[in-house]
Formats: sequence, structure tokens, C-alpha cells
Amino acid sequence: MPKLSPDTPFVHEGARVVNSTFGRYCEVGESARVINSSFEDYAYCDRMADISNTTVGRFSNIAAMTRIGPTDHPYENAAQHHFLYRSSYYWDDAADDPAFFAARAARRTTLGADCWIGHGAIIKPEINIGIGAIIAAGAVVTKDVAPFMIVAGCPATPLRTRFTPAIIDRLMALAWWDWDHSRLRTALDDFRSLKAEAFLEKYNG
Repeated sequence: MPKLSPDTPFVHEGARVVNSTFGRYCEVGESARVINSSFEDYAYCDRMADISNTTVGRFSNIAAMTRIGPTDHPYENAAQHHFLYRSSYYWDDAADDPAFFAARAARRTTLGADCWIGHGAIIKPEINIGIGAIIAAGAVVTKDVAPFMIVAGCPATPLRTRFTPAIIDRLMALAWWDWDHSRLRTALDDFRSLKAEAFLEKYNG
């Protein structure tokens, strides 16, 4: 198993990383693809995740075979094929369409801190996933997801929140995801052993 580094992301064999940045203790799974994205501290994705044009928040948990920020085709045009924008692939005298690629890159998806994206889930461009949210395996997310909400289905719909509104408010106020590395280590045993309400009682009363 890798020992993660504060300086360099652990990029597994076969992964492809293009125009992307990483914070501390990040990991990119085997055969994953990360394009035009940023991983904040402690974020990771598992094998064969495909992530484009996305800001991945601190402690984000991205399972295998997910698709986040998938790019669209020009479906309002008469044709929607690659030849419209990857034109150089087909003709020596035709350039690719830079405006199309710039518009794709500008449609950012954002994952909040400590969210969990389940196996095989798809999150469309320009979607915001809230802090602590859970996206169920196989879900297709087409709308923003509130903090600490669990969603499932195609299209994804809310099932329930992980905690009561009062506990959510207290977790948001505590914002443990902003703690430094040494403070996280000090609280590690409590993170492991205490449920959320008991953890809150100990750390913010």
C-alpha cells in the first residue's frame, strides 16, 4: 500500500493526468483519468475514475469507475460528431475548434469536502455536491446536492440526510475538514470510535 506524501500525489500505474493540480496527501487510482481538474488536500479517486473540469474538495472519496464532469457533444447542431471540433483528425487543412474546448473546460463541477461518490456514479458538468454528501453507486446526478444529503437513482433524487439539521449545523461550524494534519492525527482515535454527535460533544460542546 502507498504511503501518501504531502508533496507529490501518488499516481498509480496507467493513470493519465493532464493540466491538473494536487494538494497534500492525494491519490489517483490505477487507470484513472484526471483532466483540467484540481484535487484539494487528502482527496483521492479509485481505479478507472474519469474526472474532467472538476474541483475535488478536501477529503473527497471517489470510488472506482465513476465519471465526473463528463463533457457534452454539440447536440443542438445539425451534427454532434467529433469532426465538428476535432476537425484536424479528419482533414489536413482543418483546425480543431478552440472555442468549443474552452466552453467545455469552463463548465466546472465541484465536489465538497468529505463527500463520497459511489461506484459507477456519474455527475454531470456544472453540478455542486455539498460537503459530506453521499452519491449512491450507479446514480446519475443532474442537480446540485445539499450538504450531508444521500442521493440515489437515475436521475439521482434525495433519500435522506445523514444527520439531523442540528448535527449538520454543528458539523458545519466545527469544519473538521479544515483542521491541520497534526490536529487530525491527535483526534484520530475519536474519529474512529465516536459517532458524529459524540464527536461534536467532545470537540465543540
